[in-house]
Amino acid sequence: MGLQVKELPKQTPLESRKPRSDYYYISEESSKLAKHPEWIPTWDLNQEKRFENWEPFRHTDRGYFGDPTFDSLFADADVKTRKLTPRLGTEITGVQLSSLTPRQKDDLALLVEQRGVVVFREQDFKNQSFEDIKNWGKYFGPLHIHPTSGIPAGHPELHIIFRRGGKESTKQFFANKLNSSTWHSDITYETQTPGVTLFGMLQTDVGGDTQFLDTIVAYERLSPTFQKLIDGLKVVHSSREQALHAKENGGIERKPVIDSIHPLVRYHPVLKKKALFVNRGFSRRILGLKEEESEALLQFLFHHIETCLDAHIRAQWDDKTVTVWDNRRLLHTATIDWDDDTLRHAFRLTTLAERPIASEEEFNEWTPEAEKEELDKKEETLSLTPAEFYEKYYKKD
Repeated sequence: MGLQVKELPKQTPLESRKPRSDYYYISEESSKLAKHPEWIPTWDLNQEKRFENWEPFRHTDRGYFGDPTFDSLFADADVKTRKLTPRLGTEITGVQLSSLTPRQKDDLALLVEQRGVVVFREQDFKNQSFEDIKNWGKYFGPLHIHPTSGIPAGHPELHIIFRRGGKESTKQFFANKLNSSTWHSDITYETQTPGVTLFGMLQTDVGGDTQFLDTIVAYERLSPTFQKLIDGLKVVHSSREQALHAKENGGIERKPVIDSIHPLVRYHPVLKKKALFVNRGFSRRILGLKEEESEALLQFLFHHIETCLDAHIRAQWDDKTVTVWDNRRLLHTATIDWDDDTLRHAFRLTTLAERPIASEEEFNEWTPEAEKEELDKKEETLSLTPAEFYEKYYKKD
């Protein structure tokens, strides 16, 4: 069979080839740039709609078991830590993530939740086996399988980022855009969304930083009046556009499209704080509001969050850096700021956490059984008019 060329989804904006009937690969030219060919992304057509979205489960957050002194995690005398800002982000050397004990992993979970994002230098994570990496992540929660992204062949739990530079590629990217910022929290369309997330760099050069922004601070900046206005509102998060985009560009859908209803203001059960839980990538409409009202409020919140750069850090990469963050409280964006023909090749391991909830009371009362009942009537809920939704969910006796 001759090679058939098709475009891949824009998250991997490269030409692809189809050497046999059941796999898409990146081009041979691009493959030759990879220093770690075992991590090259593939798309297995046999995985089309093969996986289901997670059934409701009770999450056990390892942060509850962490020691706030972090004595176990920082026991080695060679450990060095540096705060990136007073409230957000820490950089660490002297801790090898792949070698952590269960007790140290509990400390790690608490540290990541308290600091939001932790940047680890001099890591050997990428040299571990795929199974060892996945088993490491399972300690923190079930592993997410991305519906559309490239994966190392046979390992759908590992999401691959493979982005090549070049003046023509950069010019094309910015042809219709003023900047490369796409602030988001990962896969918030899932019923139970990510908590601890690991991102390991395989190959990079100067540029391509990842920026992080704290939505706890973004919520706390709002006036008490505005906080009261939005507390309790519900937002629809959807995978529809992502799935459609992937199919239009030659990709696959490993799971059915999903729409989920989440609180606009989310309660973090370990930190006992509230955060804004909306992002341009997946938040589509606020239930109980008319279209124009929902759009105006969402656009205000998006603009507020994305300009809150005094609650922000910028993580710089080298090929031995691993970053771990809490997807419940942070938004992040890639930075497309290089135009030479160098490669940014990385992987993401995403663990699922609790169902997003609006308050401590709701968290304590939540059960998988009650959640299943809500999911069974989700389509009916989504079809309610703003007035009907208000009467059923917002109106107080």
